[in-house]
Amino acid sequence: MLLLPPPLSTRFPSIHLPSPVLGHQIFQRPLFAAMTTAIATNLLCSKHLDAAADDDDDLASIRNRRYDFTPLLDFLSTTSNSDSTSPTTLDPAELQLAETYRAVPTPLWHSLLKSLCSSSSSIPIAYSVVTWLQKHNLCFSVELLYSILIHALGRSEKLYEAFLLSQRQTLTPLTYNALIGACARNDDLEKALNLMARMRRDGYQSDFMNYSLIIQSLIRGNKIDSAMLQKLYEEIEADNIELDAQLLNDIIVGFAKAGDVNRALYFLALIQGNGLSAKTATVVEVISALGNSGRTEEAEAIFEELKEGGLKPRTRAYNALLKGYVKAGSLRDAELIVSEMERSGVSPDEQTYSLLIDAYANEGRWESARIVLKEMEASHVQPNSYVFSRILASYRDKGEWQRSFQVLKEMKNSGVQPDRHFYNVMIDAFGKYNCLDHAMATFERMRSEGIKPDTVTWNTLIDCHCKLGQHKKAQELFDEMQESGCSPCTTTYNIMINSFGEQERWEEVKSLLGKMQSHGLLPNVVTYTTLVDIYGQSGRFSEAIECLEDMKSKGLKPSSTMYNALINAYAQRGLSEQAVHAFRVMRGDGLKPSILALNSLINAFGEDRRDAEAFAVLQYMKENDLKPDVITYTTLMKALIRVEKFDKAPSVYEEMILSGCTPDRKARAMLRSALRYMKQTLRS
Repeated sequence: MLLLPPPLSTRFPSIHLPSPVLGHQIFQRPLFAAMTTAIATNLLCSKHLDAAADDDDDLASIRNRRYDFTPLLDFLSTTSNSDSTSPTTLDPAELQLAETYRAVPTPLWHSLLKSLCSSSSSIPIAYSVVTWLQKHNLCFSVELLYSILIHALGRSEKLYEAFLLSQRQTLTPLTYNALIGACARNDDLEKALNLMARMRRDGYQSDFMNYSLIIQSLIRGNKIDSAMLQKLYEEIEADNIELDAQLLNDIIVGFAKAGDVNRALYFLALIQGNGLSAKTATVVEVISALGNSGRTEEAEAIFEELKEGGLKPRTRAYNALLKGYVKAGSLRDAELIVSEMERSGVSPDEQTYSLLIDAYANEGRWESARIVLKEMEASHVQPNSYVFSRILASYRDKGEWQRSFQVLKEMKNSGVQPDRHFYNVMIDAFGKYNCLDHAMATFERMRSEGIKPDTVTWNTLIDCHCKLGQHKKAQELFDEMQESGCSPCTTTYNIMINSFGEQERWEEVKSLLGKMQSHGLLPNVVTYTTLVDIYGQSGRFSEAIECLEDMKSKGLKPSSTMYNALINAYAQRGLSEQAVHAFRVMRGDGLKPSILALNSLINAFGEDRRDAEAFAVLQYMKENDLKPDVITYTTLMKALIRVEKFDKAPSVYEEMILSGCTPDRKARAMLRSALRYMKQTLRS
């Protein structure tokens, strides 16, 4: 008599299964007639076997045996299989079927299961095979069977089902690793990391493959963080896990993506020192990271090593180096690398042309940028909206917003339709130069073309109206934004809080803060800086200090900008002692004083008629390698005028010129005022 094994214990008591998995709560079993025949044909034991059998003679013997699994698969696809029924109560046909397959070696069951799991549509019958084997005690590597199923469920994005299945076996290193891998593949990093921690507590060592999958998931989700990656590496070292080529490549890419170039270079040297090969894609990521960090010479060196190693750099490698040159403003180097690229027979792609256009636009060489655009079209590389938005952004940054219409015309002549990003840049260009009519016309045009505005669109429009003091229109746009179904983000609320603060509508400020938090948006550093600024400008210093303390209590570190706003607010009211106190608190928080903060401090002393202390701040700047700017000297002249020391103002003006600062309109006006007052004093 065949007896069923005892019920399997669970390692997840917190999850309750209402009925056995076999009762089709998880899988609905369709008919598999065609599929089972194909799989059975493939598994007449000419398949490669798992590494479960170690003896070569045994393996050769197994390969020579032939088993037809069609009857079993047909039976399972048409029969409900329940583990609550003892085999002794089954009809003779099933018992005969079990006896027929009793001689099948374990590796062949593993091969059958892997074949079934190769397709998501056949996973349900694979599960039925496992259940049937358990039921009849036909395969004793149950742990491996379950890990194969969990792995397959993970690949099919059925993570919940994988967790339910894992409850049917005590978790072992094999099933742990399969479950962690399933979580990582489905980008559920929290579960994957928790399972790894639990595995370590149970005294098991994680598989090196899991670390690769977790790092890849972090990279895919753009969640890579140098500190987290370093922690994972420390775990690998603590467990003495041997680093294979794949894991080392993943670690290098991870650190490069996280912006930790030094660690990426360390592991690149390690992989080479171990006699392993770094993938070309890995090297390209390091070149890109070096370029982004402004370390173009090192990027060049690695690029040359890539070529010397016998590898022919492709478009992506050239683009990585080109991007570094463009970011560093090295136009000549950018031109040379594109020329080398063409000589080597490597075709430029859309990104290559876009970067070169960026380089020319940054230098104000608009005609050269247009020539590149024409070359792009001649090479049958269709420019996209992003290329034109970069040209438009360059015009905007150079103050040539009028060219926006010309860019739009050229864009349409090239057969490229503007997208949301292009229109957002265009609205921003008009907003920056106070052309609100053009900004609103562009906004309406965007909507008429069926392009839905996003938070960037709304924020840009609201902000440019606020900056011109059109707070009523800004509020109307804020309301319209919400009515359109676009939820305000933290930036939106920060803009509106500033708007209400400038209007001294304090109740609305508090109401907005409450609404913001009720929608799950927490105040950030910009929010608190805005609050400190608006309260300080209105002389509501107690509320400003309260915001500062509240921010610290929530674990946020105050920024220099926040203290600058507070010091400036005190300065404008001549409260020099309070300004000095805020400056000391700023230093106590470990923040380095900026020129802006020190200029505000000079202004505070000037307003309080304490010119000696104002000049002491100037001396502090010089002693601490902080170069005074035109505002510094203008504010000092203003302080001298306030205490009627008109005769000293010209010497300050002269020092400003000698220090390399070019006097602006305000500085010249301040000198004229001092000279005028000095003449009046002499006459009297």
